[in-house]
Amino acid sequence: MTTRLLKMNLPPFVFLLVRLLQYPMFCLEHHVDLMKPLKGLLSQNLLERLSALRSQIVLIAEQTGGSALSEIQRALEEYIPLLRGLTKREYCLAEKVIFKWKNLGEDPQETSISSSYFELLSVVHMMAMLVLSEANAILVPKDSGDGGGRTVSEDCRTGAIDLLLKASGCLEYCVSHVLTCLPPDTMFRLPRDLQEGVLKAISMQALGQAVEMQLGLAIENQKATLSVKRRLACEQVSYLEQAHYCLSGCISEGYGKKHILFLKWKYLEAKAAAYYYHGLVLDKGTEPSSHIAAVYCLFAAEEVLMESKKACLNYCLAKPVTRSPPLWGIMKHLQRKIPEAASKKSEMYSYLLEQDKGLQELPDLPEFPLSLKPDDYELPEIDTLWDSENREPQAQTLKEHLHEEEEEA
Repeated sequence: MTTRLLKMNLPPFVFLLVRLLQYPMFCLEHHVDLMKPLKGLLSQNLLERLSALRSQIVLIAEQTGGSALSEIQRALEEYIPLLRGLTKREYCLAEKVIFKWKNLGEDPQETSISSSYFELLSVVHMMAMLVLSEANAILVPKDSGDGGGRTVSEDCRTGAIDLLLKASGCLEYCVSHVLTCLPPDTMFRLPRDLQEGVLKAISMQALGQAVEMQLGLAIENQKATLSVKRRLACEQVSYLEQAHYCLSGCISEGYGKKHILFLKWKYLEAKAAAYYYHGLVLDKGTEPSSHIAAVYCLFAAEEVLMESKKACLNYCLAKPVTRSPPLWGIMKHLQRKIPEAASKKSEMYSYLLEQDKGLQELPDLPEFPLSLKPDDYELPEIDTLWDSENREPQAQTLKEHLHEEEEEA
């Protein structure tokens, strides 16, 4: 597939869930010869079907420029049941074909590995990236129609949450069920996009940003309590912290470095929100110490908010340089609320702060069991075409053998 697959024609203010332009997906190479290495081992019908489906994926991506997300997704889902047959041990075909995928990053590289599991890993990973692209697309703000400016509807945000969980499930499946089938020497040759740490990082990032969507919906819901909002903010901190840790452990340069800066920025935003809501919850207490702790939390929220702005700038200035995004989602709300609350509460409890003289320490953020889990992803059943396959190698006629030798010559 070409670089057009990555250019989704989204406005610059779109809330990028995964930095698709900075941290690109893998794309199918134009040509992989399935017929020659499998000739005589599989029926002509099955061979032609496998080859046709793989070519179809490439063709759709090229003709639509990658905009036909659902069509590419359907083609991949149709291809997997046939591909699974190549991974079955009893068929002894897992290493018969050299599969080629191409990275379209700053330093395009082609990876060629004789492994059907590598192909399966790449396909499921690509499905996850397409789902994230779909989530990204539905979060494009639209005119509200009532003069209220461009907004993202509740239905779109709820739909994006579902897609994020689905993508996270695909990535978790890659880590738990596909990577484990690859031998160590093949694992070593995997491109960075398919390394275990990267897959885990993007899975955690998807969950963290799904929680951010939930927090945004809770902020708009008058029935949502401060405790609920605090929990969501603290959970987002945990998810993004894990994502940052996983990615930092395996990538430190190029597009990976920019992705790490993105995660740091989002982590600091989440931490500012967590301290803000923790402070508001503590302020509900009746003891003077609760009010002092609340003020310290609000001070911390304001300080971390300033750090997040610097982190955003560092992210934007890292190559490739990107424009600073406008305020969006929960931060559009909290950029104003946090300084206001810190100023108001510090003035209200100034006498308590004077008495305390800085003796009380900043409270730790509470830790909660993480509520969001990736959707369970399971591969579809093996295509029934494999049921009719003769397990014995198919003999070549002399004419076929001579014709093959002529082609090689």
